Amino acid sequence: MSRKYRYFSADSHFESLPETWTHRVPAKYRDRAPRRVKLADGRDAIVEEGQPLEYRGTNLFAGKPLEQFNPVHLDFENSVGAGSPQQRIKEQDADGIDGELLFASEARNTKIKDKDAFLAIVKAFNDYYIEEYCAADLDRLIGVAVMPDIGVEEDVAEMKRCKEKGFKAVRLHTFPSGKNYPTPEDDKFYAAALDLNMPITIHTSFPRRTDERDVFLMKYPKDPQGEDRPFDFLQRLARQGIYHCGAVEATQLIFTGVFDRFPKLQIYWAENNIGWLPYFYQQMDQTYKVNCSWAERLLGLPRLKKLPSEYLREHAQWGVFDDPIGIQLRHMVGVEKIMWSTDFPHIVTRWPKSLELMEEQFAGVPEDEKSKMLAGNAVKFFHLDAA
Repeated sequence: MSRKYRYFSADSHFESLPETWTHRVPAKYRDRAPRRVKLADGRDAIVEEGQPLEYRGTNLFAGKPLEQFNPVHLDFENSVGAGSPQQRIKEQDADGIDGELLFASEARNTKIKDKDAFLAIVKAFNDYYIEEYCAADLDRLIGVAVMPDIGVEEDVAEMKRCKEKGFKAVRLHTFPSGKNYPTPEDDKFYAAALDLNMPITIHTSFPRRTDERDVFLMKYPKDPQGEDRPFDFLQRLARQGIYHCGAVEATQLIFTGVFDRFPKLQIYWAENNIGWLPYFYQQMDQTYKVNCSWAERLLGLPRLKKLPSEYLREHAQWGVFDDPIGIQLRHMVGVEKIMWSTDFPHIVTRWPKSLELMEEQFAGVPEDEKSKMLAGNAVKFFHLDAA
């Protein structure tokens, strides 16, 4: 019989010493995996190939008094949220949480240019994640598989492998091709995800710069240069969301026709909050109406079959964690499109008082709506009710 979820965090984080999983990396690549070093003052830091030292103090915020918290002080051994899976389950119990969707990205270091080494490290982490960490309780520790995101073939192969191992979701860090804009090759990944019934997630957004006039967010049919080059149509639309988290790639997916080609495709944007969405939807539609004519004429951008906001109302799921305004505006987003979370153990978490904050912000929300946002929508999206 499947587990009964009352409170499910649809955005929490795996944080642990690299040594807990790097034993799974093939010996010939192990020195290229991340590792912990001790600084002279006793702090921890993470060393990754080609990267500056990382301190990640904000990743282990839970349980620390605000007056004493230091964002550059990392201490794995003495922090909440960085221990064994058994410890994690006790921390869920302390917070009143029935389960968590766990994001992790420690294994994906794109500074490693040796493709075989890079893929070996990603695969080793995924193997550890599902076979050792989440295996402690597969109903409560729902790990999100790390995708390589260096090419569509590699993503499809790893997604299939992770599906066979029992993962419930995958995370994209870029578009599947590895580029920061959609490409036709990406369609193979979306088709495979639908065939596998594998949920796709994006945590916050893809890292990118969007403030350069000459950098377009998609490949338009026309590409005028010099004095004839207009500003980027998609940047203008995305700016209506004040570049808030998932606004950019959501807009890219709409205007490259991904949702038209895959009408059943759903994507979950975690850790975005939702209070900005009604404004974004309205402003995006208005901006599209004003600018679509010149974009078609100068950039060759075909007209949409419906308004931009209609695509996102159908295809986007959103994570909320500390957003009282968003809860008030929930019907303008869609109650069925919202998933609550704690972000444990990162800096916005209120552990072990997550439910107190939730009750305060959900005051007056009907029980049937609360049930959907607090667990039901996540259970449905990630197939947690499957036997």
